[in-house]
Amino acid sequence: MTAAADGFRMPAEWAPHERTWMAWPSPNPTFADETWLADARRAWASVARAVRRFEPVTVVAGPGQSAYARELLGDGIEVVERELDDAWMRDIGPTFLTDGKGQLAAVDWTFNGWGAQEWARWDHDSKIGAYVSDLAGARTYPSKLVNEGGGLHIDGEGTVLLTDTVQLGPERNPGWTRAEVEAEVHAQLGTSKAIWLPRGLTADYPGHGFGTLGHVDIVAAFAAPGVVVAHSQQDPAHPDFEVSREIIALLRAQTDARGRTLEVVEVPAPKVLQDEDGWVDYSYINHYLCNGGVVLCGFDDPNDELAAGIFRRLFPRRTVTLVDARTIFAGGGGIHCITQQQPKV
Repeated sequence: MTAAADGFRMPAEWAPHERTWMAWPSPNPTFADETWLADARRAWASVARAVRRFEPVTVVAGPGQSAYARELLGDGIEVVERELDDAWMRDIGPTFLTDGKGQLAAVDWTFNGWGAQEWARWDHDSKIGAYVSDLAGARTYPSKLVNEGGGLHIDGEGTVLLTDTVQLGPERNPGWTRAEVEAEVHAQLGTSKAIWLPRGLTADYPGHGFGTLGHVDIVAAFAAPGVVVAHSQQDPAHPDFEVSREIIALLRAQTDARGRTLEVVEVPAPKVLQDEDGWVDYSYINHYLCNGGVVLCGFDDPNDELAAGIFRRLFPRRTVTLVDARTIFAGGGGIHCITQQQPKV
């Protein structure tokens, strides 16, 4: 039996949470430099503390690292120990489901280091999904689909966003057809319609540092049923100028699982175009919704407050908190990538 056949589905991120799960940065190829690792730990701790204002947080840390993690995280954040390779809980953790009858389940996707990338390690991270599911007391549904939580976004009413270069990429699922991917996603998440984006942002691909090969959660995300926020690069000099326009046009031409034409809210990218390593994919789309709050990526950029204002209008009953995410993006992701919600049952 599949999760959906057993009555489970993935709630939207704005549904009430039981807690948020995160992972603690460990020495690894992503954070090989001691200074960078220390910066990453401070950045992760800042996000954890911002989320903790709204709901409980549990952080998985490597063996022997929990004491230092607790010191940086502060009071009120639970820390558990488990072998880790990296620190992106959205991708290595489970995707939680509920059945509306008080039961919790989770999909344990197959994880292979974002398409077996040269810099990645995943011996330990490939087991974190089942471990966290067990800690949460969820029923685990293993999936043979190579996938990550950042590679999908759902509206809670049957629609899921996916990306051609992720689920259909030969690095993850060679030989899988679009129909086969959709069937597995729907069977696990309880969705019924997939909207496919052609790709992700430029800096998310090889040649630009660490990346996921096109995760959707930096490009587009549901803000409500029928409403999508989308990354909009405003400067024609950036290669994502054309990428974002193509994606926005595609989304505006789509209907969701209930037949609604999507309303697309464009969120302008930060003004900064490059750092010392080249083009950046700084994006406000990679935010995290928690109980009563929106934790939003900040970049010490003139557009930070513009983006915060857009999210305040979209979520008038939530407190919008900007957290500096530049160190997180340097590692290949954002705030959404390091958090994973466990919904209330």
